[in-house]
Amino acid sequence: MKCIIPVLGLGLRLAAPLPAQAPMTAIDSARHVLSRLAYGATPGEIEAIAHDGVMKWVDRQLGFSDVHDPALADLERGFDVLHVSRLEMQDLQQKNQAKVQQAQAIGDSAARQRLLDEIRTEQQGGRRSLQALIAQLQTVTLVRAVQSDRQLDEILVDFWTNHFNVFINKGQDRPYFADYLDRTIRGHSLGRFEDLLVATAKSPAMLFYLDNAESVADGSDQRLAAMQRGHGGVRPFPAIGRGRGIFPNPRPGVFPQNGADPMTPTQLAAKQRAPRGLNENYARELMELHTLGVDGGYSQQDVIAVARILTGWGIDRKDAAYTFRDAVHDNQSKMVLGQQFSGGHGEDEGMRLLKMLANEPATMHHVSAQLCARFVNDVPPDGCIDDAVHAWQKSGGDIREVVRAILHSPDFWASVNVQSKVKTPLEFVVSALRAVNGTPDSTPRLAQRVGQLGEPLFQHATPDGYGERQQDWVNSGALLARMNFAVQLAGGKMPGAVVDLDRVVAVTDDHAALIAAVDKAVLGGAMTQRTRETILKELADVPDPRMARALAVGLAIGGPEFQRQ
Repeated sequence: MKCIIPVLGLGLRLAAPLPAQAPMTAIDSARHVLSRLAYGATPGEIEAIAHDGVMKWVDRQLGFSDVHDPALADLERGFDVLHVSRLEMQDLQQKNQAKVQQAQAIGDSAARQRLLDEIRTEQQGGRRSLQALIAQLQTVTLVRAVQSDRQLDEILVDFWTNHFNVFINKGQDRPYFADYLDRTIRGHSLGRFEDLLVATAKSPAMLFYLDNAESVADGSDQRLAAMQRGHGGVRPFPAIGRGRGIFPNPRPGVFPQNGADPMTPTQLAAKQRAPRGLNENYARELMELHTLGVDGGYSQQDVIAVARILTGWGIDRKDAAYTFRDAVHDNQSKMVLGQQFSGGHGEDEGMRLLKMLANEPATMHHVSAQLCARFVNDVPPDGCIDDAVHAWQKSGGDIREVVRAILHSPDFWASVNVQSKVKTPLEFVVSALRAVNGTPDSTPRLAQRVGQLGEPLFQHATPDGYGERQQDWVNSGALLARMNFAVQLAGGKMPGAVVDLDRVVAVTDDHAALIAAVDKAVLGGAMTQRTRETILKELADVPDPRMARALAVGLAIGGPEFQRQ
């Protein structure tokens, strides 16, 4: 590809900040809010918002009472995954597991392969296979992000999905995840943090992912403990991801540590049949990631006490729903963060605990800092955090009001924070489609490209979720992959997407005029002189004006200005 060398020069510039800006104009402000509170601008949107008033648009985004956009209802009806219950999904999973066991028992390899192929393709009760439904979930996530007018809502759904991360490929989480994403996360993303925390704690997806459904009081009825465990096997998977690198407090034999081989199936089955007691996985992540933060002032004894309080919180396989089993709950007294929890209060102990954690000053600071990192800067400014914490205290943890305070904070508008963040692969792909008036189709092909760029949706194995920082995403290989994606998309050769450049930039054989039009339509006037000169040079040997337009748009999307938000 002729443009690889100069393109790499553009990409490597992402490591340094963009040049200092003059005071923001209305166009600059509109571009900024569409970069941070939305997945980028659609053609003409920057000018329209600048004309109507940037804060008017911000207030409208904060004013939606329901994250589900009625304008997308017709599109969403075509995705079965949004209309299949957890119980139906669980039934599909069980049937698949039964067929896999049947295939493994067949001696003839050809017959075994035919049966495995059948699992991947067959229709189940008029519905698609479980694998196809999960692919639909990834696709509809992209469709919503690209086409919803409720862009801030979509950004918050992505934020909370990572904050309360669940790895979709861990065993029984495959049938539980669609409901988790649509009802638990999406259904609470603009409400009170306390309600969102409780909803995640009671979600079968979270209960299974962090093993709280297996956690029972020491010495409790082992028959009921066995019932508690009987919610589907956990298949071994490698401990991957950034940060801690190893799944915290893993069950021996399930999450290999330090490169050790997992247990054999026989050893694993024996281990799973053995009586189990307290499991601290969820308790630790609840405090370290979901609420207080790693420096939140809790101790290992607090982690143990939280795990004891949450014994009995499990999954009813008959309904594929949360249930509380008093028989395996630890009814003794506990102490958490200096607060006494008297024994004998059952499920109410857990509800009191979650409410307490949701309103701890450390939680307010930790979650506010993460929100400021998402909306303002990878290194969240203290002033932004203080504004968010004050709004949290005043509103009782109303997420809408906390976000409002961040967006009205001087830090949000400070020039040092404008274009200071790098887009994640999901943000890049969605913003690229929006920039070229693109539409995702109903296939999983576009979601697969997001995965190839480094962010396979819902597949971050460890509980910390995908990162927000530039260092999580910037390297020369990733930037070249983004450039190739951009050129392919603008050229109309991206599987899974349809683009309409005629509604973005007019065809012209004047390359200088073309680049100016691309700058205005795609970058909102943010193109630097160096990028302009590089694109102009690349167009020198392209006589066809339609090909030149596609290349200019592709290079602009793949260049450094578009990678930043």
